[in-house]
Amino acid sequence: MPAASRFQRILENDMAYVVTENCIKCKYQDCVEVCPVDCFYEGENFLVINPDECIDCGVCEPECPAEAIFPDSDPKATAWTDTNRQYAGSWPNITRKGDAPADADDWKGKPDKAKLLSPNPGR
Repeated sequence: MPAASRFQRILENDMAYVVTENCIKCKYQDCVEVCPVDCFYEGENFLVINPDECIDCGVCEPECPAEAIFPDSDPKATAWTDTNRQYAGSWPNITRKGDAPADADDWKGKPDKAKLLSPNPGR
């Protein structure tokens, strides 16, 4: 992406990356460790990206063992864009990787987890 386009994207507050359903009940947090701008926010069983802080660098995407992070242009991200924006405004910022839930591997790759999303903040 040309520098001018990237800058315009930031000015418009377009979300660059989105955490999706695959993160629910997995919450591995590897993404948190590599984020250069600390734009992740933590819920009880899910993480979100703050669209006003994400700089579209993409380093988080390949780090996610649950394959839950996508660019906003990916159709898999569409249904989760508003969820990320909503909870980034009320959940606490997470800047260091913590432990994944003990049963995270059991939930990895399971479909239809949206109904399990807890609105409660993390830690």
